[in-house]
Amino acid sequence: MKNSFWRLGWRTLWRDLRSGELRLLIVAVTLAVAALSAVGFFADRLQGGLQRDARQLLGGDAVLVSDNAPPAGYLAQARALGLQTALTVGFPTMGRAPDAQGGAAKLVALKVVPPGYPLRGSLKVASGPDAPNAPGAATREIPAPGEAWVDAPLLDVLGLRMGDQLLMGDSAFRIARIIVIEPDRGGGFMSFAPRVMINERDLAATGLVQPASRLTYRLAVAGAERPVADFVAWADAEIKKPATRGLRLESLDSGRPEMRQTLERANKFLNLVALLSALLSAVAVGLAARGFAANHLDDCAMLRVLGQSQRTIALSYAFEFALVGLFASGLGVALGFGVHYAFVALLAGLVDATLPAATLWPVMFGLGMGLTLLCAFGLPPVLQLAQVPPLRVIRRDMGNLKPTSVAALGLGVLGFAALLLAASSDVKLGLIAVGGFGAAVLVFAALSWVCVMLLRRSVNEATAPRWLVLATRQISARPAYAVVQVSALAVGLLALMLLVLLRTDLVDSWRKATPADAPNRFVINVMPEQNEPFQKALRDGGVRQYDWYPMIRGRLVAVNDKPVSPDDYTDDRAKRLVDREFNLSNSATRPPHNEIVAGKWTDEEPGAISVEEGIAKTLGLKLGDSLRFDMGGQQTDAKITSLRKVDWGSMHANFFVIYPVSTLPDVPVTYMTAFRAPDTKGFDNSLVRAFPNVTNVDLSTALAQVQRVLDQVIRAVEFLFGFTLAAGLVVLFAAITATREQRAREFAIMRALGAPAALLRQVQRAELAGVGLLAGFLASLAAVAVGWALARFVFDFAWTSSLWVPVLGALAGAVLALAAGWWGLREILRRPVMLTLRSASD
Repeated sequence: MKNSFWRLGWRTLWRDLRSGELRLLIVAVTLAVAALSAVGFFADRLQGGLQRDARQLLGGDAVLVSDNAPPAGYLAQARALGLQTALTVGFPTMGRAPDAQGGAAKLVALKVVPPGYPLRGSLKVASGPDAPNAPGAATREIPAPGEAWVDAPLLDVLGLRMGDQLLMGDSAFRIARIIVIEPDRGGGFMSFAPRVMINERDLAATGLVQPASRLTYRLAVAGAERPVADFVAWADAEIKKPATRGLRLESLDSGRPEMRQTLERANKFLNLVALLSALLSAVAVGLAARGFAANHLDDCAMLRVLGQSQRTIALSYAFEFALVGLFASGLGVALGFGVHYAFVALLAGLVDATLPAATLWPVMFGLGMGLTLLCAFGLPPVLQLAQVPPLRVIRRDMGNLKPTSVAALGLGVLGFAALLLAASSDVKLGLIAVGGFGAAVLVFAALSWVCVMLLRRSVNEATAPRWLVLATRQISARPAYAVVQVSALAVGLLALMLLVLLRTDLVDSWRKATPADAPNRFVINVMPEQNEPFQKALRDGGVRQYDWYPMIRGRLVAVNDKPVSPDDYTDDRAKRLVDREFNLSNSATRPPHNEIVAGKWTDEEPGAISVEEGIAKTLGLKLGDSLRFDMGGQQTDAKITSLRKVDWGSMHANFFVIYPVSTLPDVPVTYMTAFRAPDTKGFDNSLVRAFPNVTNVDLSTALAQVQRVLDQVIRAVEFLFGFTLAAGLVVLFAAITATREQRAREFAIMRALGAPAALLRQVQRAELAGVGLLAGFLASLAAVAVGWALARFVFDFAWTSSLWVPVLGALAGAVLALAAGWWGLREILRRPVMLTLRSASD
């Protein structure tokens, strides 16, 4: 009696679930979907949180930044659209203590605010005697006239307390509150100086604003979404007009670039680990599905004898796999949703714990990935069951599985690869991971085939031990199975080795990019006559290593003898660079933390300059171009002889342009240094007292924040490693057990012919160890290549692998293969010989 395909599918599903036939498939799909969904949920909520909090980070819905007071038309346009406005002014100045309290001075970042500031977000301030150490409370107030709100470190530097007077320009201000959080502080060099905030009504009395003052105006607007969008579009069109200069619209990207870079790098790490899990799961699904199909050949032959059509059998298995895919994908999505909360907890402080709810996109993507994974790698061998001839019931040599159709497999692989590229969120990362694994599989298959062909010839059966001869025959007797097994093992080991490299070498390289002992002080404005005394003061204070460079202010006035101006460029950054002075330097030797990426650095080469590659790209400069800088009225021409890659996150002294000579005569120069301050109490104050003209910028807080963020991100990455580790172990288990029944029959025949169990155990161990050694060696070589490509082109690290990796990889492959073989094949030698032979002949 014929059954409908869905009834037959339900019956086979229930039977296969009870027998455990689908266990490996479900685990593999669940792991892949869980890893990708966890990253997807986290990224989705993080993106929503960033969009929500962008307004608070900016202090408004949009901010117009200018070097001069913004034209009245912008303010009028904002008000005509019904938007709230707040105009703040910021600039560096010197704050000092009264003479009766020591008269110490410190560079501060002064901010002048109007009523209603900030339009978005809230200030958090503290008051009272314990204010410098208090957590603070949110407020919508601003400093009253005559008051100053300050950062807590300023009190220690100037030796002041709450309620004391702070002198700036011609005015004195009473220190009323401590600033704990300033939502729109942003980044940039001056953000590291202590903040002082005053009321806009006090600015004129200070006398600090002069015709040559370098001020930064920030016009923040806030309101409904549509009017804000209209203002942004109008302002953007106005800024792009040729006559407009010194104006720009600020966004979240320009507000916190260091946090954006860290989050992007963290997202790449998490995506890479999730991609490894998905790739491994694809291999596991393919192996498990082929084993599943091999175990159902006889069942399908009997169904054909009973009258079931090929169409019904094919549809029933497709129906069964669709249900399994939905179940495993749903389980993976649920598991990923729970796991992503661990990311939020591990990254507490870096991301707001009150992120908005996730959208349905990660759910749909997870379900689609799971079904695609099962259809692409699971269904092709299973659908062959519909073609099993009824004659197999009496002739077991007929109807065996054939290689999967290239068209069907290729279409599935392309769909799966497209989804992985979409999940990677980074083209380079996706291409290297997916393309690297695809190329590795082809290389593994080709090399393992060559090794299998050479194996039989390399073993002398007349002199070699019996266990080695039998193991060699076992492998060479079924070369196709050996190639599949070695390739699958190598892919699993490749991912596991990449995990190890990520956890050790690549993560260590990430840490070294901003090491814990990086410089935490920047000192500028050291006069030439203070050169030796200042360096002596550093050495006397216990500072042994420090950067020391001349700093020269120069304006780019010509390129290849052609005068340049901001109007020659369309890029906003290029306009700003040409419109201001550069910080130039000279050094007879190349800075050790700068890498030459083009040209050649030659010590003491006259008429030469070295340019940072990023600014060269922005300004359209190339090797051989001649640049003319105006340095204090003296114009100097030099040719670009090298381009440098500068690690701006290293916290060392870095420059866009360096002359490779020891001196530049007849140009006004000051000196700057970067060093790690000793723990000696009062070191900074004594340095400032001895050299009151210098500006000492303390970066300790910023460096500590970078290190804390880095530790949190790495913990989150390590947490996700567990999924890939589990997927790798599933692949190893699937690869080892793929030929379990065939091994059982072969071993049963040898036992029936008198081979002792001890000899067969030696044969099994030798075969597993040999396959593991070869797979581990091939995987380690591929892991080094893929790891180097990821470090070089995705994470931007300088990384070289140890020469011991191939050796250790081969040994690890042998150990893991033996372990997986012991677990998956341990019952083969215990099974009664008659039972195995009888089942083989049935």
